[in-house]
Amino acid sequence: MKISEYVTFDAVGLADLVARGEVTPAELEAVALAAAQAVNGQINAIVETWPGEDAPVPGSTPLAGVPFLIKDLGVTMAGKRVELGSRLAAGNVAQADSSLMRRFRAAGLVTFGRTATPEMAYSITTEPVLYGTTRNPWDLRRSAGGSSGGAGAAVAAGVVPIAHATDAAGSIRVPAAYNGLFGLKPTRGRVSMGPDLDEIFNGLAVQGCLSRTVRDSAAVLDQIRGPEPGDPYFATEPSRPYLEEVTRDPGSLRIGLVVRPWGGRPTTAPVADAVKRAAHLLESLGHRVEEAEVDLGVGWEEFVLANARLWTANLTDWLDGLAAAFGRPLDDSTLEPVNLTSYAYGQQVSGTQFVSALAVRNAVARSLARCFGAYDVLLTPTLPELPVPLGTYAEGVEALDGLGWLNRLFDRSPFTAAFNVAGTPAMSVPLAWDHETGLPIGVQFAAGYGLEDRLFRLAGQLEQASPWIGRTPAVWAGDHETV
Repeated sequence: MKISEYVTFDAVGLADLVARGEVTPAELEAVALAAAQAVNGQINAIVETWPGEDAPVPGSTPLAGVPFLIKDLGVTMAGKRVELGSRLAAGNVAQADSSLMRRFRAAGLVTFGRTATPEMAYSITTEPVLYGTTRNPWDLRRSAGGSSGGAGAAVAAGVVPIAHATDAAGSIRVPAAYNGLFGLKPTRGRVSMGPDLDEIFNGLAVQGCLSRTVRDSAAVLDQIRGPEPGDPYFATEPSRPYLEEVTRDPGSLRIGLVVRPWGGRPTTAPVADAVKRAAHLLESLGHRVEEAEVDLGVGWEEFVLANARLWTANLTDWLDGLAAAFGRPLDDSTLEPVNLTSYAYGQQVSGTQFVSALAVRNAVARSLARCFGAYDVLLTPTLPELPVPLGTYAEGVEALDGLGWLNRLFDRSPFTAAFNVAGTPAMSVPLAWDHETGLPIGVQFAAGYGLEDRLFRLAGQLEQASPWIGRTPAVWAGDHETV
């Protein structure tokens, strides 16, 4: 199989070829490795590869035999390094599979490497010191997003059809928007963080994937959803597989349109136009779209402050544990400036401030729940602007403390974090492209707690009405030899 043929299939399509005996998992892995070798020198999305260790049974699941990559954070694979994008954890080798890794194996995915993440996943661009900058396959001068930027760039470049990703404030949806991909952030409690962790960032973080097609994300979530013993959250199981929902009629939905962010920078013209076009498409499909005033339940500054306290307090505990485990200092030899200043900020967060931040989390969740009583789905930009040039987030970073850094992130990503705080599902759909630059534009949809099925039905309808597959990233040029 040529790389040029391989990249025309999504994960479900490749698994079907394996099930019918037209190609073997080993042959697919060889093509994926060849694709990685061809483009990774330009995009720097993959920090390590290894021979796939699993021997999946063809046809055993909708994903059996598909090449797969895991993020360098949020999942552990026995015997493989997990370094969190940081010099502090460099060389760390996982002793056991996490619950999620066991489910990836059971799904028949052939994991052959790990993707880049910013240090401690503490950014929405992937430009760490440890492994260097990850570049956007559509324009190598621009960010691939973060914190799942390596996953986004690898999938967009066609190395794999799906890749593991995490999301604590937009880290699935931001790289989806930057790289022209589909990315759904599941409901809090949908996928287990066990067994070593009960939650990450007080339930703000979730596990998922990035994909080129809606059905691939649905198939992955079907394979990894469900609780493990001891999990602190539980999302009611869906009535049918998500993969079936993708082809079901979503019905006529009442959709609330939000173009003006709750805070942060205003939506730029190309993005606002893309969202309006999405609204017109939805109306043509029989949905009712109206501008909505959505109350977060707290003011923007209070929202950012509460997130800063939760994030930095968790980060401080995390860094202290790593420093003790590896016998390394917490200084500029092991940590980047952003994480050093955020660590110092987190050390000053009091117990009372931490509890108050949890109260803000509750206020946001309750307020958005009332909103989802009035609307079936909310429609927003995923991000207010096009993918930013590399280095944008680093400008003047030395002058920022932990709160200042989070203000910077939320300023450029003001639509995504609220749904992490509320714990509700949200997805970025690549419905538009900027005519001037050729860059992708993501449109975000969010639904009430536990309603991924509604989002998958809507996403499947949109994918049929306005297909986004078929464009070729700038990183590829010329034909590709048979592998």
